[in-house]
Amino acid sequence: MLLQPGKILHHYIFDAGSLLETLDIYTNIFFYNFIEIHFMKFLSLQPFVPSGKDFEGSKEFFQQLGFSINWDDGDYVGFEKDGCKFILQRFDNKDFAENFMITVGVTNVDEFRKVVIEKELPKKFGIRIGEASDQPYGREVNIIDIAGVCWHFVQQS
Repeated sequence: MLLQPGKILHHYIFDAGSLLETLDIYTNIFFYNFIEIHFMKFLSLQPFVPSGKDFEGSKEFFQQLGFSINWDDGDYVGFEKDGCKFILQRFDNKDFAENFMITVGVTNVDEFRKVVIEKELPKKFGIRIGEASDQPYGREVNIIDIAGVCWHFVQQS
């Protein structure tokens, strides 16, 4: 017999063996969930980023931004730079892309912005880049990529 959440214990009639079995089950479930949640280490986070209409242009843009292609499976491409990874997906949904944001930590926002401007990436790919600004969480510069995704490049202290 399993105890049901929200039920008062004295409404049940059971023998000591059933009680011990029930307590054993709940103890094992609690212990398993505790171990799983508190001791499992998360190793990475790799968001799927929509490409917009120009998948090949998006691939080239991210390479020009400094990311390397780790793997290419046609409609999905794995990018990486300095341990920061994401997966570019051939997916075009303007509403989704324009409501999707990613934060990337960088060492120097002003230098990063300068390089993007010097490479003429806004002109080549039609992206937008904002001015660097101080925010409560750090100094940042935003890029709106080809699909419309907002990338927050934030200076890490």
